[in-house]
Amino acid sequence: MKIERALISVTDKKGVSELAGFLAAKGVEILASGGTARAITESGVEVTEVSGMTGFPEIMNGRVKTLHPRVHGGILADRSSPEHMKQAAELGIGMIDLVVVNLYRFRDKVSEPGIAEEEAVEEIDIGGPTLIRSAAKNFKSVAVVVDPEDYGRVMKYLKEEGALPLEFRRELASKAFHHTAAYDTAISDYFEKIAGEGKFPEKKIISLSRWTPLRYGENPHLEAALYRNDDRADIFSEFEQLQGKKLSYNNIGDMFAAFLLAADLGENGCAVNKHMSPCGAAVSSDTCSSFIRARKTDPMSAFGSIVAVNGIVDADLAEAANEGFVEVMLARGYTDGARELFSRKKNMRLILIPESEWERDHSGVTVKFDGNLVLMQQRDTGFPELEDLNLVTSRKPEANELKAMKLAWKVVKHVRSNAIVICDEEGTLGIGAGQMSRVDSCRIAVRKAADAGLDLRGSSAGSDAFFPFPDGVRVLVDSGVVNVVQPGGSIRDKKVIEAAEEMGITMALTGRRHFKH
Repeated sequence: MKIERALISVTDKKGVSELAGFLAAKGVEILASGGTARAITESGVEVTEVSGMTGFPEIMNGRVKTLHPRVHGGILADRSSPEHMKQAAELGIGMIDLVVVNLYRFRDKVSEPGIAEEEAVEEIDIGGPTLIRSAAKNFKSVAVVVDPEDYGRVMKYLKEEGALPLEFRRELASKAFHHTAAYDTAISDYFEKIAGEGKFPEKKIISLSRWTPLRYGENPHLEAALYRNDDRADIFSEFEQLQGKKLSYNNIGDMFAAFLLAADLGENGCAVNKHMSPCGAAVSSDTCSSFIRARKTDPMSAFGSIVAVNGIVDADLAEAANEGFVEVMLARGYTDGARELFSRKKNMRLILIPESEWERDHSGVTVKFDGNLVLMQQRDTGFPELEDLNLVTSRKPEANELKAMKLAWKVVKHVRSNAIVICDEEGTLGIGAGQMSRVDSCRIAVRKAADAGLDLRGSSAGSDAFFPFPDGVRVLVDSGVVNVVQPGGSIRDKKVIEAAEEMGITMALTGRRHFKH
């Protein structure tokens, strides 16, 4: 398909003058709308304004400029249809072979603070999507380009082959329909919010853009890629890899889980994660102490871990981390000394999470795909229940014990399935996870602490859901735990509380569970 006439109408002017100059040198007639026409003309390329071709001016402050039969007839005509071509000739409609369009920056505009609805509405492009859809529909006769990154490929084909192959035009059409679909999604998202439809409207469309291919999927024989939600309002939408091997599918999930825990822990908090759950967590006076303390909980499981640090990683922390095997480390920042030490571990992935991600509101929704079903729920954020713990036994905790109870409660939210976390006021001592039985989780948490040589006397334990029987509590108390925080809600709560009273420990009910399936 040779290019004899092109229509260009772009918001993003990057590379458009170079493309227009190349086309003009090939003898291509160039049509353009007002702003684009001015930009091309200023670069010294001759252009015909669309209004000059249609004989009809742009009207209504530019709302109507390319919506005209001379434009869309020239794009939509089926060149293989004698009837179409006869009608075009009778009506004086010239063919348009190439359409280069990108759209108003709607998503960027509506993300500006305080933008009025009237301003937002004016950023809804009508003519642009119509041009794109028309050209993409007729890809057998017309090429459509929506991404400036494709200008080079267009010029390369025209230079080397003198035409644009059908396979390339079909690829461009696919990209164009994705482009308009993503654009409409941004608009529907905006109206969903201002219409107050809530978190779960009747129809929910999610637009994703590929960020990067991944090293491999859940297993090495599986291919994978990382996509990013085009609505960047949610958390974990930005990070930078500073060094190391390409990230894998599993790395991303572990990174997000570790980030959420470190964010909940607060300043200087450190999460040492493995397989989507923490194997240690701590909050000390500095990030290095937090890391050493967190890794101490379960040093064997910490081999090949993902570490999230809610603060700056310095040379001391880097030296401590290099003594073991950390697969991925993510943090707010790294000192030059830390970067130099980490550079000796060439394969270690070093991730920088910008301040904006740590400080962003972490509420929102989570999405899970199960077959053809999509589950959506509110993200579990915040700990309002810790502001006024309901102590249901006569023993009252000391200040350091209360701090340990609250820390155990924060960590247990991030541990999967029947979770039990034992803490002192600085960090975790034992973690039991992934069990069908809560009493087994208690036994594992106690054993993990023993394996690490950690003393549980005077410690505090958190349970992500209620204790159905006193047996789990008894396992913890026999190991030295003196405080237990749990949500309550069992039909046997009274018996569990009575057993706790007999054992002489503190028990607190939160009335809110943080079970993670």
